[in-house]
Amino acid sequence: MKDKGKDMTALNNDGLYEGIRTILQNARQNIARTVNSTLVQAYWQVGRHIVEYEQEGRHKSQYGDAVIKNLSVRLMAEFGNGFTATNLKLMRQFYMAFPNGHALRDELSWTHYRSILKVRDEHARLWYVEECIHENWSTRQLDRQINTLFYERMLSSRDKETVRNEIQTTEPKPLEPRELVRDPYILDFLGIPQGEHFLESDLEQMLISKLQHFLLELGKGYSFVARQKRISFDDKHFYIDLVFYNYMARCFVLIDLKTDQLTHQDIGQMQMYVNYYTRELMNPGDNPPIGLLLCADKNDAVVKYTLPEDNNQIFAAQYLTYLPTKEDLIKLLNE
Repeated sequence: MKDKGKDMTALNNDGLYEGIRTILQNARQNIARTVNSTLVQAYWQVGRHIVEYEQEGRHKSQYGDAVIKNLSVRLMAEFGNGFTATNLKLMRQFYMAFPNGHALRDELSWTHYRSILKVRDEHARLWYVEECIHENWSTRQLDRQINTLFYERMLSSRDKETVRNEIQTTEPKPLEPRELVRDPYILDFLGIPQGEHFLESDLEQMLISKLQHFLLELGKGYSFVARQKRISFDDKHFYIDLVFYNYMARCFVLIDLKTDQLTHQDIGQMQMYVNYYTRELMNPGDNPPIGLLLCADKNDAVVKYTLPEDNNQIFAAQYLTYLPTKEDLIKLLNE
């Protein structure tokens, strides 16, 4: 009985410890958020003061850089290396990019905002702010999305004006099937050297092993369902490479991987998969599934003349296993 009493005391102590630990962890997180918000607001105000000073100065163009350099020396002497001339110019740019200080978001750190400042288009900046918050992107994830022109690739599959209008709304509308598809997909996180040959099974395995990265590239609202999903009829078995569910579009997304040029037979097979899921595997309240053929070489003519003109369920998109230059990516999007 004595030993049992000791065990109960230990359990009670564990409960006490865990309760206090939770309180302190929450407090630490709240302090971090408060400090972050205070720093962002302070840097915005620094930028505003610099801009206002320059606008009132008579010799802005002649003495602007000299003023910044002198200011940097004095501030670093008192407040540390965070106030280099480069950082002060970023703070000035920060204020000019976000002139309404009340619109700054507490969820984003100064490092997040520094990355977003690299984006020239105002609509794109606002979109990255909202997506970063909704998807809880780390600064590394945000940098990757910006560097791979995620906003521009998203626009290639969606109406520009609709996207810009959505930025102004707080409640996102349900996604349409065509809005789920990006083209191209950038799979540089797999680490495959450009030009290296690999099998479809290898690509599938690599995507599964890097599933978190792949979900980030696919976009918002995706959850993984299955790989090599078997469907059977007439004593024949077929296997869908990857199956996801998108809760924003409320539909299954079936993905087949193609390492060679896309053929009309590939499209016909995906049509069969989509038909089967539509008739046999949809849940109550689901929208019709969509099929995505992710291929190394996409022939737009084959896709166009294989599918009906009113197609809204089957899509083909190219994937790149390397990170192209921004110039190459912009050229690809324009094409």
